[in-house]
Amino acid sequence: MEWYRAMRTHERRALWACFGGWALDAMDVQMYAVVIPTLIAVWGLTRAQAGLLGTVTLVVSSVGGWIAGILADRYGRVRVLQLTILWFSLFTFLSGLTTSYAQLFGARALQGLGFGGEWAAGAVLIAETVDARYRGKAVAAVQSGWSVGYGTAALLFALLFNLFPAAQAWRYLFFVGLSPALLVFVVRRYVQEPAVYVATRRQIQAGAEKTPFWDIFRPPLAGTTLLASLLTLGILGGNYNVLTWLPTYLRTVRHLSYTNTGGFLLVNILGSFSGYLVGGYISDTLGRRRAFMLLAVAATLTVLVYMFVATSNGAILVLGFPLGFFQSGVNAGVGAFLAELFPTRLRGSAQGFCYNAGRGIGALFPTGVGLLSERIPLGQAIGINATLAYALVILAAWRLPETKAKELKVYG
Repeated sequence: MEWYRAMRTHERRALWACFGGWALDAMDVQMYAVVIPTLIAVWGLTRAQAGLLGTVTLVVSSVGGWIAGILADRYGRVRVLQLTILWFSLFTFLSGLTTSYAQLFGARALQGLGFGGEWAAGAVLIAETVDARYRGKAVAAVQSGWSVGYGTAALLFALLFNLFPAAQAWRYLFFVGLSPALLVFVVRRYVQEPAVYVATRRQIQAGAEKTPFWDIFRPPLAGTTLLASLLTLGILGGNYNVLTWLPTYLRTVRHLSYTNTGGFLLVNILGSFSGYLVGGYISDTLGRRRAFMLLAVAATLTVLVYMFVATSNGAILVLGFPLGFFQSGVNAGVGAFLAELFPTRLRGSAQGFCYNAGRGIGALFPTGVGLLSERIPLGQAIGINATLAYALVILAAWRLPETKAKELKVYG
């Protein structure tokens, strides 16, 4: 952890603020994943309907992420980060008050605006704040907050569903989702805008050329935008297969209790947390492209063994760690990579679009699993979709340039 000890005070504050935002974002989003079996039982939803509820949040988040990226380029990374945290907290809380499928669908859709926006603002903020030498490790450490948030959701799930009837417990779980709003006060007081962003805004205000956000779709950036979006599509499509459907797989296919489901998920989450941290080191050591390709191959093999080969619950428990490790390891370097691919004047817009375009289209994978599982076993549906997703990661990483430790310049 020498890289962490070498960080200056403002870098550490930004890291912990972004880590906290991403963790709480994940907690709110993954609350839905752990209550899918309950909603299927209480409201009589089909798996396709349940998958659509997961998909709508992700699809709308792609819009929210792009909007937040554009706003972050214009009004600042820190200010937009605060707004998005408040937004997703509010609509997670309101999800607990819904009384019909249509109402929950609407609440989940609106939650997605803040969910997508939080990553867009936070990832750019931390990438621009930390030293280029350890950017991969720092951004991966922030992204490891997802595992912490998911773990918190799993623990709250196990606690509340053992204290209250399932028909009430799922609502209480969503009510807890309002708590991330408290982080806004910390961000407002202690986190400052990155120096490279501030200098870029000063140049623009002094008369430097204003670059419209749609320039990411024009040469010379258009090809990079397309490939970066394809990369995130594969990464997030593969992730969402597991994140959305693993709790349901453990409950309905493996027939685990609520408590055991929470325990199995925690093993997977511990692997996920470790994967983020180690993936950041691999990205800074081997380079972004090699790390993506290596970890995508490992993630594919692991999910296939988990879903097609493992037979006993003991094997599933043990395999949960490498399953989480590699699915998050693939994702570890994406924040740093996207920041290094684009100029400062367009970084928020470009990173917000590429990540969230991948998220929006990748959101179709959970629905695809739901539809496919009507014809084949759920585990097989998850494995097939994950394999297709990680193949896209390998293809995109092969075509993109290497950017390891690239210095981020003022304006361009």
